[in-house]
Amino acid sequence: MNGHLALADRLSGAALAAIGTINAFFALSFLTILAIAAQSLPAHSAGACDGENIIAELERSDPAALAALQAEAAATPNGKTIFYRVENAAGDPSWLFGTIHMTDPRVLNLPDPVRSAFEAAEVVAIETTDILDPDKTAEAMFSRPELTMFTDGTRISDFLTETEREMVKQGLADRGIQMPLVERMKPWLLVAMVALPECEMERKNAGGEILDADLAREAQEAGKELIGLETMVEQLDAMASLPLDFHVRGLVDTIALGDRMADVNETMIELYEDGQIGMIFPMLRHVSEQTGLDGGLETHMAEFEEKLINIRNDNMLERSRALIDKGNAFIAVGALHLPGEKGLVSLFTEAGYKVTAGN
Repeated sequence: MNGHLALADRLSGAALAAIGTINAFFALSFLTILAIAAQSLPAHSAGACDGENIIAELERSDPAALAALQAEAAATPNGKTIFYRVENAAGDPSWLFGTIHMTDPRVLNLPDPVRSAFEAAEVVAIETTDILDPDKTAEAMFSRPELTMFTDGTRISDFLTETEREMVKQGLADRGIQMPLVERMKPWLLVAMVALPECEMERKNAGGEILDADLAREAQEAGKELIGLETMVEQLDAMASLPLDFHVRGLVDTIALGDRMADVNETMIELYEDGQIGMIFPMLRHVSEQTGLDGGLETHMAEFEEKLINIRNDNMLERSRALIDKGNAFIAVGALHLPGEKGLVSLFTEAGYKVTAGN
């Protein structure tokens, strides 16, 4: 069994409350659409990114629990780095880099080996170049409105109990968002509005660029060829193809977690900085157990991984092979596309390329 999937299958519904944060690894267009949607909402003061690292917390309070999480992480293939050298049959190297789709200054500061590989590359590939063109973003939204909005008169309240509706209403209000303004939005957009740190949203609204866009614009300025491995519509289709109940329950549980989401965000960033992406799902499971929430969505995790990761990984492999066969390409995709038996590192290896850690 895929080690990555085995971990995911043990997550409770509460772990899915982090789906808005997880999407910072999975779908580049997700955050682009979110930024556009958020611009139409009332402005509110940015909160500080003041979450605490859950791993550091466990080191102090429960070393045994931490050891169990580390053992789970160790079972995930290729879960200990975000940067790989990929050689073609002639031995010509290209590079595979896992990104996190955020504006946090820590992730924008590339490690020296990654910086050197990026600067030397002739071709740069990211998930989708559509994010660099506001017109394409708007075109994607208007051409397929059903991907981001209810278009049949349905409202998010229709899927909530009265208690859940009041909880969601208050959770949105705490972020300066009035529920009547967003009733027609698909729940996965609303999840991110309460899951992502306010400081991250504020940086985006102020024009800050996520890591992928920063790399893409730098590549353009340097005269490098820039290629997208997916389209924005393909990414949104993948997101929208998941069961609506998955997204609705994720919204409710995200709000129920409250301030703990800040800790989840901070921990994910610090794990990313350390290259420990195999620890992310075990960490989420721990949070889920500690909160005691159970939205009953664990049955959807296999579908989540298949549609948001595995199918897209297969497409990314096929669309990047020509680049690797030519050599000297820098391929940057969300970090959680890399680990696991069906992750890109394993797929490139199975396709006959020599893949080694790049740092």
